[in-house]
Amino acid sequence: MKKLNNIVKKSLIAGAAILAATGVNAGNEDRVGSAGATELLINPWARSLGAGSSGISYVNGLEATYTNIAGLAFTDKTEIKFNYTNWLGGAGINVNSAGIAQRISDQDVIAVSIQSFGFGEIDITTVDLPEGGIGTFTPRYNIFNVGYAREFSNSIYGGINLKVINESIANLKATGVAIDAGIRYVTGERDQIKFGIALKNVGPTMRFKGDGLATQVNYIETGRSATTEQRSASFEMPSSLNIGASYDFLFGERNKLIVAASFQANSFSTDQYALGLDYGFTAEKAAFGIRAGYVVEKNSFSKTARTNALTGLTAGASVDVLVGKNKSAIGIEYAVRLSSPFGPIHTIGATISLK
Repeated sequence: MKKLNNIVKKSLIAGAAILAATGVNAGNEDRVGSAGATELLINPWARSLGAGSSGISYVNGLEATYTNIAGLAFTDKTEIKFNYTNWLGGAGINVNSAGIAQRISDQDVIAVSIQSFGFGEIDITTVDLPEGGIGTFTPRYNIFNVGYAREFSNSIYGGINLKVINESIANLKATGVAIDAGIRYVTGERDQIKFGIALKNVGPTMRFKGDGLATQVNYIETGRSATTEQRSASFEMPSSLNIGASYDFLFGERNKLIVAASFQANSFSTDQYALGLDYGFTAEKAAFGIRAGYVVEKNSFSKTARTNALTGLTAGASVDVLVGKNKSAIGIEYAVRLSSPFGPIHTIGATISLK
């Protein structure tokens, strides 16, 4: 176990070195915009989102399948979650997320979740009928997650998450797989100091296939026709390295303020720095939480030069009712992230946590 502790500590030091090295030249500008499956970069969960998704080192339970899968190991017994997001404000894109995490032993937890993106009905158009009128189609994005996390010691936690990505329109679809892996190191007299590293969205390339790539060609001279099929280009996953740290300020037995910071090194977009605050108060029969965060990247303060519609500010709140002798929780959560020019993006949902 001592050897494992040394490995984790060395990993965290290596991550800090990467953070220092990449802080000078943020992002890989030559590859910006060349990846696909960018829906993998959208946090669908309200509680972790409220603090700017900075909780690489402290977010627990099912929401950790997005931030750092190692946090799944902190699930008490059973957690069920449903969240809804109106992505990009009034753009008409809906994101529905649901999942369940289940402890299967004293050290092991598994989770299954899905994120489904709906874009509404879109008119079918052709060269001859550019105004449509011949029907509609409904694009869909779906992400299926299967996660596993384990407590290796009182200080070391780790996990892995397998993702299956499916994108489809009327006559084209693409399917891919990706893997997340993460570790968390906890220390301090009251476990108030936490560090985390997560490698996310690592997988093979994806490619669209289907009848939409086929074109019928008519030969006037012979009166014959033939079908030609074009080959689509493959695209890579939006992989990233995430490093985070947090400190718990404990005020008595019922009040806790978490201050968190994280760095996200993106392979196909500019790097991001996030700072988050997460305050929680536990009463006899209820628990309350409020959160705020800010995400900064290159040119984020320039209206003309920034490359991200999200402007950085996030906030959120949650209320849980504690029931039973074990104080299981039934709660609702809300978060908002600001964007321009689309306006506020709202995420709302419910969580059932059994102990």
